[in-house]
Amino acid sequence: MAEIKYVTVGALTKYIKRKFDVDPHLRDLWIKGEISNFKYHSRGHMYFTLKDEQARIQAVMFAGYNQYLHFRPEDGMKVLVRGEISVYEPSGNYQIYVKEMQPEGIGNLYLAYEQLKKRLEAEGLFSPQHKKPLPAFPRYIGVATSPTGAAIRDIITTIRRRYPIATIILFPTLVQGEHAAESIVRSIEKANELGYIDVLIVGRGGGSIEELWAFNEEIVARAIFASEVPIISAVGHETDFTIADFVADLRAPTPTGAAELAVPHITELIERISQRRVRLIRAMKEKIAMESERLSRVQKSYAFRYPEKLYEQKEQQLDALLERLQRHTERMFDKQRERLEQLRLTLLRYHPAEQLSRMKEKQQSLAKTLEKEMRTIMHQHELRFASLVSHLHALSPLKIMERGYSLVYNEKKELVKSIRQLQIGDMIQVRLQDGQIDCHVWGMEEKQLHE
Repeated sequence: MAEIKYVTVGALTKYIKRKFDVDPHLRDLWIKGEISNFKYHSRGHMYFTLKDEQARIQAVMFAGYNQYLHFRPEDGMKVLVRGEISVYEPSGNYQIYVKEMQPEGIGNLYLAYEQLKKRLEAEGLFSPQHKKPLPAFPRYIGVATSPTGAAIRDIITTIRRRYPIATIILFPTLVQGEHAAESIVRSIEKANELGYIDVLIVGRGGGSIEELWAFNEEIVARAIFASEVPIISAVGHETDFTIADFVADLRAPTPTGAAELAVPHITELIERISQRRVRLIRAMKEKIAMESERLSRVQKSYAFRYPEKLYEQKEQQLDALLERLQRHTERMFDKQRERLEQLRLTLLRYHPAEQLSRMKEKQQSLAKTLEKEMRTIMHQHELRFASLVSHLHALSPLKIMERGYSLVYNEKKELVKSIRQLQIGDMIQVRLQDGQIDCHVWGMEEKQLHE
């Protein structure tokens, strides 16, 4: 019987969890539903069920995420949650791990807020490298807000208290409603057109997300990014964050905080100036005392009291230096003259005419040596030639013929050394000392050698 293959419950659950975790569609999604069975754990975690008319899903929101909620979830509340789907292995149930939660009524606004935020961040509008520094001592401070709201009163009060020498220029602006975004953009553009605004505060007091929505509009974000004037965003309360806050050069938690960030405190400036004035006076007194002491030392010095003595001493030193210079110059000229003479002699030694003369002498010497050697070699060869001639003469056939011998040649001019080379009737030629004889063979007689 074949062995049955199986998996454990734990292995199967782990496999299913892994499938959930790698699915990109389940990693980040929004779900709308009604809360039931809500439980707030003592450690700060929230456990609840999210349901609609057709199904339900278990949900958990850990303390690290729910601490930013602006409301307390309750059973029966309809919400919009964002999170990821995974499997809780001990029970094998799939559930959503919630990262954000908003009441259903404003869920669409939050979705639009998140989408715009991600897009603008990807374009680099939130990048720190685009943030402009605020001027340390602004003269003209622009404020783009409602002229009747509490925000402008707080800003004016704070600036007059902290930095009364600054001039506040109000740009009346709609900060909520259908045309608020266009009004904010116009105020920012007007502040840039004036050309002398040092810093611009854009904001309003707190409110609901709908009331603050104008500061989440894309045209407002792009107007803030394009502004040449540094902008401080002061929208709502400390916990309210808008798109304008991320794009602005600096975010203030409140309009009052924006005013404090825009200007220094004049009392602190006066104190700093006073401290620096005291430090400057002290430093100048110390410098004057030090230089006075130095002047006194100079006035009492030998050179200051008897300058002619110093001059005489320097005159003597100058004479000694001039003598040294003259001696050194003469030695240097002597050395250079010696070197020049050495170079001249060397040049003469290697001059082409001198080299040609030496080569001619060497050539004549070599020619004499060659002539002598040739005569010696010729004499030696003459002696050897005479010896060889004498030896050759002694071995010459002509010398033998002088003693009565002769040479016999056949018709082919071959030397006849044996009678076997001839036949009766052949013509032969006998060469003697003083000529030759043509003969006809009539007979032959063979004899033994040395007979």
